[in-house]
Amino acid sequence: MHRTITGAALLLVLGGCAVVNTPPQSVDAPVSRVQQQQAQQAVAIPEVKSFKRKVAIGRFTNETRYGRTFQTDANADPLGKQASDMLATRLVASNKFLVFERQDLNKIKDEQKITQQSDLIGVDALILGSVTEFGRSTSGKTGFLSNTKIQTARAKVEIRLADARTGFVFFTASGVGEANTESGEVAGFGSKADYDSTLNDRAIGAAISDVQNALMSKLAERPWRTDILKMEDQRVFISGGKSQGIKVGDTLAVMREGEKVKSAQTGFEITLPGTTVATLRVQSLFGDAESNEGAVGELISGSLPKNQGSAFFVTEVKN
Repeated sequence: MHRTITGAALLLVLGGCAVVNTPPQSVDAPVSRVQQQQAQQAVAIPEVKSFKRKVAIGRFTNETRYGRTFQTDANADPLGKQASDMLATRLVASNKFLVFERQDLNKIKDEQKITQQSDLIGVDALILGSVTEFGRSTSGKTGFLSNTKIQTARAKVEIRLADARTGFVFFTASGVGEANTESGEVAGFGSKADYDSTLNDRAIGAAISDVQNALMSKLAERPWRTDILKMEDQRVFISGGKSQGIKVGDTLAVMREGEKVKSAQTGFEITLPGTTVATLRVQSLFGDAESNEGAVGELISGSLPKNQGSAFFVTEVKN
């Protein structure tokens, strides 16, 4: 009888303990990893050809109270710079964009004064953003012999895309991210956690991940175009090569620039639709860096007047 009472009391004590949630255990799949990869490749969606757009991150700031002190100046914005760096890294890693630096433009200009050379490149879209929400919280549970502690960080970023020529904002998106860590102990045994600063990084990274797909999809919708460097008989030399996704055998359209008319209703300068005047097929590529790459194409239809290269541009053929 005494043992029964003792056992029941022990169960009541343990039932009142706060315990750390057990992480899920990994279980091996019934098939090998090689078989899984082969099955994924069999149903994989074929890659859609897309030329790389040129983008720049113009400004990314911290609009929250977090990290602001009286001792920091306007340029000391670690949270905003961190978000900007994360976004730039992911855009480059996607291999779909040519990313140009605009955050540290003054430093670039200072360096160009030293080298007496300035080759800043225009972009198709300018990315502007800010961290609009950031906060941390701590919660927990306390039992008879145990306690748990949960630290949570939450971040929200807002991103805008602006036309680099007019400043017109044509797209906005927001992303939210959260990260947490949990620790606990029972009867004095277990793990203890102090302030975890890595939660900040993980929360911002999650917020960037939440918004990056919508951002990349919208950027990919921007029309790709390049200029004609030189025309020589049936050969056309154009800007852009391997780095922008151009390959030997690609078919491109040569367009005559449409007339530019200013709208009295909106105040914007509107370019009327251009006219397709020729089609070319890429024969070869040249250059060894993004800054000096080009392609040589041969006309397969239409014709181009000599010495009027500036009136034309090259774009992808729409199916």
